[in-house]
Amino acid sequence: MLDEYVRRILNAQVYDLAVETPIDHAAILSNRLGNNVWLKREDLQPVFSFKLRGAYNRLRQLSMAERDAGVVAASAGNHAQGLALAAKKLNINATIVMPTTTPAIKVDAVKRRGATVVLHGDTFDEAAAHAADLERSGLIYVHPFDDPDVIAGQGTVAAEILRQHTDELDAVFIPVGGGGLAAGMAAYIKQIRPSIKIIAVEPADAACLKAAIDKGEPTNLDHVGIFADGVAVARIGTNTFNILKETVDQVITCNTDEICAAIKDVFDDTRAIAEPAGALALAGIKKYVADTGVKRESLMAVLSGANTNFDRLRYISERTEIGEGREAVFAVSIPEKPGAFEQFCQALGKRAITEFNYRMANMGRAMIYVGMQISSPQERQQLVDKLQAAGYPTLDFTDNEVAKLHVRHMVGGHNADAVNERIFRVEFPERPGALLGFLKSLGGRWNISMFHYRNHGAAFGRVLIGLEVPEHDEAELLAQIEASQYHFRDETTNPACKLFLTEM
Repeated sequence: MLDEYVRRILNAQVYDLAVETPIDHAAILSNRLGNNVWLKREDLQPVFSFKLRGAYNRLRQLSMAERDAGVVAASAGNHAQGLALAAKKLNINATIVMPTTTPAIKVDAVKRRGATVVLHGDTFDEAAAHAADLERSGLIYVHPFDDPDVIAGQGTVAAEILRQHTDELDAVFIPVGGGGLAAGMAAYIKQIRPSIKIIAVEPADAACLKAAIDKGEPTNLDHVGIFADGVAVARIGTNTFNILKETVDQVITCNTDEICAAIKDVFDDTRAIAEPAGALALAGIKKYVADTGVKRESLMAVLSGANTNFDRLRYISERTEIGEGREAVFAVSIPEKPGAFEQFCQALGKRAITEFNYRMANMGRAMIYVGMQISSPQERQQLVDKLQAAGYPTLDFTDNEVAKLHVRHMVGGHNADAVNERIFRVEFPERPGALLGFLKSLGGRWNISMFHYRNHGAAFGRVLIGLEVPEHDEAELLAQIEASQYHFRDETTNPACKLFLTEM
């Protein structure tokens, strides 16, 4: 099987349109990690992503009759742009079905490259179902990852790496969504230079390859995280999994903070702004080095894309310091009296405070939300111990998503009058009228006691909502939530909510 893919990769037709991208040495990060870190710059493709390779190679394999019929695909991102440009180059009519939640910047980019855009559904699955309907009408479907010609086109990235980097190479780190890039690269590398480790890197909340390996076959994730949208795939491809299960040496998962820190690392070394999926492989390198302690190895990351909305950078920058292990977030109880904050700062010594949120709730002890600068992740526990010893009850919220997404903006929200309050974290499609639709889905049955929403420049909005729910209504509420189209997570017992929002 791998021999056949190597043959396909060597014969792949991509360079009429795609470019051979350079490999950059990440000097700053290499010095910090004690290893040589290299970046394969697929963000420098004409569509700012590797996806152009596979799309163009697939179209080059079409017969004249298939070209005349036209092609269709479902995509909210890089595959759409790659296929649109490839089709324009070959004078093929392309129809791209995109969810209605797709940001206008991406829709406009696809239209500019000559494709017809059809907006359908709130999710990728709904868009894909409509694309399948169009396929049955006679259009040729171009899969974003689970197609041998697409896989072969993406595999040309590996051929370039081995041709360009002839020195020692210990491991190549590849981002994984549906697995097309990883499968193509792994098939080629393991046949040509099998001593090189293949490390697949996935978001912790969208690890479909890891789930498939654990189960022994592709399986659907119950929920897919949306931050790294370029790799937000619920199920690994069948063709890609058949390759990856035989070629991947290790799967590493990274959280949102770690990905944000890697985006900053890319910027520091290259001045390029990677999209979250684009920086995922580099986040994997950093985690690999931290976990294994390797030194003086040569490690290659595929910087797979740079298609991100500018307004997401605010959110990314907020999470970077935590992801780098240079900031910790705590809930700390201090006395409610004049001079207490000054005494607290004295207990910290010369350590910088990065954030301090507080509003008086009662005349006993005050609960504060505080961010502090640290020099290493290991220092977090040391700081907790130091504060506890100084008489300040402390909880570490550095890994608490609700605290970082919502509570930091809501400190001081206690309300003694709220009765039988249930708190939920919700994701809903980000489109005109979506907020109203979300509120209507609750049916107006229960009083909303708390609400926080913040736009993060993504396709889905994030809300923290409190509802006053009588005990005899709880089963009905949970049934209604279960039947809704939105993803709900019960956060009523989350300590961040209990300390800052619900308990006095």
